[in-house]
Formats: sequence, structure tokens, C-alpha cells
Amino acid sequence: MKLAKLNGGPEIFHTIQGEGPSTGIPAVFIRASGCNLHCVWCDSDATWNFENTPWPHVKDALPGYAKHRWADVVIELDPSDAARAILAYHCPRVVITGGEPLLQQDDFLALTSLIRAELPECVFEVETNATRIPSPAFLAAVDQFNVSPKLTNAGMQESLRLNEDALAFFASLPTAWFKFVITSPADLLEVQILHARYQIPADHILLMPEGRTADDLDRTAPRLAGLCRELGFRFCDRLHIRLWGDRRGV
Repeated sequence: MKLAKLNGGPEIFHTIQGEGPSTGIPAVFIRASGCNLHCVWCDSDATWNFENTPWPHVKDALPGYAKHRWADVVIELDPSDAARAILAYHCPRVVITGGEPLLQQDDFLALTSLIRAELPECVFEVETNATRIPSPAFLAAVDQFNVSPKLTNAGMQESLRLNEDALAFFASLPTAWFKFVITSPADLLEVQILHARYQIPADHILLMPEGRTADDLDRTAPRLAGLCRELGFRFCDRLHIRLWGDRRGV
């Protein structure tokens, strides 16, 4: 399996979930490398913004920022080795994130099986962009899908970022929660259109401010919380940004 590399090893770390319906719960994160999308504001750009790729990113304007060398940010690991690293934390919740984990779902299915053999009570969350449908076996292995369809603000054409079949599938799934990054009022209109088109339950829609610092979040969070109150959606903060800022592996 291809994983993001951090400090010379796989990006597997013990923290608390910072977003979504399980915010605040201790969890072990494992980050897949590789994504079929390229969001301009992505906070995990090391999983896809490789050398010689054409896609823009908001960090392009920062002094010293450059596209990533594959060998510096990607590591290949057998699922059994990844499972051992996760089990060493003795934590009964694992968040499979990315990149896009569903590009490697056979490997992650093997990972969940190995971990559950040792830790039967383990809960698995998968964070996905909702452009792929999980296999029946992987669906059965996952307790919670944190679904994050990309809006126009991600900087890609709709045909790339929205998959109607996958969106309809996840909208019908009781274990799926939809998380939308909001940067402007236009984003909210897009969410409402998707809510109506796919009949996504309102109480499974989370609106989250975009931002890499607490100050960034605070500029839009109060207004967004008010909109959630009015529309029956759920407000989603970014707790990890407030606690540790824009850092990897915490």
C-alpha cells in the first residue's frame, strides 16, 4: 500500500479526531498517498502535488514552497506492517484518511481485518471525497464514512469532483456523514442543491469553515454556525487546527 511519508516513515499517528461527528475522540490516523482530485486549498497536498504535475495550490505563492518529490513523501508498506504500527498505540479507533483511501480499498480491507483480529472492538472511519463507491466487503468493514464532496471552491470542474452514483450511494448510507468546506455564501447554495438532489439527511450534513489558522476559522465560523442553526445542518469546527495549527502528524 502507498502511504504518505512523514519523518522518514509512514504517516501513522495517535491523536484526537479534529473534524466530523466523532470530533474529540482519540484515534490513530493512517494517511494514504495518492488522490484522484487536486483541491486548490488541500491541507494534505503532499499526497498528490508531486513534481511535474500541472495543478495549482494556494501554497504556490509562499516563499520556498515547491511541488513534492515522490520519494520524499510516499512510502510503500505491507498492510501487515501498517497494522502492527497502528496496534502499538492500543487505541480502538482508526481513521483512514488521505489522499483518497478508496483508491486502495483492497489494501485497507486487509488492514482492517488484521487489526480486528487483534482488537475486535476497533472502530474504523474512512475519509473520502465521494468519487468512488466502496466494495461490499470494504463497506462491511467500515463503521463510519466521513464524506467530503468538493464544491466549486476546490478549483476543479464538476465532472471531476462530483460522481452522481457515488453521491447517491453515500446519501443512502446511514453510516455516512457529509462534510462541506465553506468559504463563501455561494458554497452554501451548492450544498443546498446537493442536499435536495440526493436527499442527504440534514442532520448528516456538516458545514466547516476553511482555514489553516484559528484566526482564519474565526473569520467565518460564527456566521456559519448561525446558518447551521437556521438550516438544521451541523456545524463542524477544525479542532486540530485550533490545538496545533497547520502541522502534520499531530
